[in-house]
Amino acid sequence: MNAASRESKVERNVSPLLIVISAPSGGGKTTLYQQLLATNPDIVRAITCTTRAPRQGERDGVDYYFLDAATFQKRMQAGSFLEHATVYGNNYGNLKAEVLDKLRQGKDVLLSVDVQGVAAIQAKAGEDEMLRRSLVTVFLTPSSLAILEARLRKRGTDSDEVIRKRLSVARKEIARWKHFDYLLISTTVTEDLRRMQVILEAEKMRQGRVKAPQI
Repeated sequence: MNAASRESKVERNVSPLLIVISAPSGGGKTTLYQQLLATNPDIVRAITCTTRAPRQGERDGVDYYFLDAATFQKRMQAGSFLEHATVYGNNYGNLKAEVLDKLRQGKDVLLSVDVQGVAAIQAKAGEDEMLRRSLVTVFLTPSSLAILEARLRKRGTDSDEVIRKRLSVARKEIARWKHFDYLLISTTVTEDLRRMQVILEAEKMRQGRVKAPQI
């Protein structure tokens, strides 16, 4: 976001958004996340902490915050993370301070996390006014498990056993859609993005997020 954009946002007194997207595996979450960042200069991502080793070309503080296991554990015990998870033996987490700092700068922050991560963020938001005021949660999923299975098979990266496990987990995740602010039924990349943009525009017009007119 450039200086003019930030100044305009402050002048309009539009409160920033913490946009949290979740979806079952194969639901389209990563694609929608990337599309939102590519098409919305006012939206930034929070830099995630991880204990995995940097891959070629990755930079600390840009792609991730690369932490050793002891440091990650210390921050986790201190309650520093909005949410955290273990994936394939590596820890990942988003720092509360990282998100709040960006929100205070007037930036919209985008997170892509699993269902358990969303529940953790919602709990944290219950304890923090800025998080509570900013939080918007969206659950993205195809209209049926059959469509989700077809998407997983089309990727061609998982065995039948892995696909069965992913679908079993997905069934439980989809059952929690009522805990989100919005349910977005995935169709195409273009349509998913269009509907998400509509959600964000509507959220920015909520009376609690805009400055009242001068009368």
